[in-house]
Amino acid sequence: MANLGGGFSAVAFAAAVTIALIALVVLRPSLVAARGGKVLAFIAFLVLPVLVTATGLNVHMESSKSTAFCLSCHVMAPYGRSLYVDDKDHLPAQHFQNNRIPRDHACFTCHTTYTLFGDYRAKLVGLRHVYVNYLGTIPRQIKLYQPYNNRECLHCHAGGRSFEENDVHQAVRQDLGAGKTSCLECHGTVHDVANVDRLRLWHGGKP
Repeated sequence: MANLGGGFSAVAFAAAVTIALIALVVLRPSLVAARGGKVLAFIAFLVLPVLVTATGLNVHMESSKSTAFCLSCHVMAPYGRSLYVDDKDHLPAQHFQNNRIPRDHACFTCHTTYTLFGDYRAKLVGLRHVYVNYLGTIPRQIKLYQPYNNRECLHCHAGGRSFEENDVHQAVRQDLGAGKTSCLECHGTVHDVANVDRLRLWHGGKP
């Protein structure tokens, strides 16, 4: 997150410079009488705002991919705890604990789509979550908008030796790729938030 912190600082600095230049032009309109003043006004009112907005969106997009961001909503806390369940049958926990996915982007890695505009499309859908969290009614049971797609599993596992050489996988490999058989038919213990408070947790090697 250090890089993101630097990104936020750079955006804040650029925004401060933009505001200062706009204030200068507004308070001293005589500056735009000369050619140099017109160039300054053009930069202050158009170029810098567009640049700051584009950079800010990019920085916030990267920030919103982080596990910390996803778990910052209270309702997501049980899902965060489920990543530490000490049970090899709990799919997200084993992926998270064994670094099969990047821990700082755990949620985003498994819960986005890998289309051309996957990042932005997923985040636009995610704006609904923000609305519900602050202004709507949070459902008692959180569900996916649509069934989990094998594509999100195969994005990482396809081609992996342990996956491809597994006898069970070989028998259903074509159906998995075509979506006729779901990965969750065999790997069905996912977050299990209803029971997570009663399950033993892994503490990252700490006693």
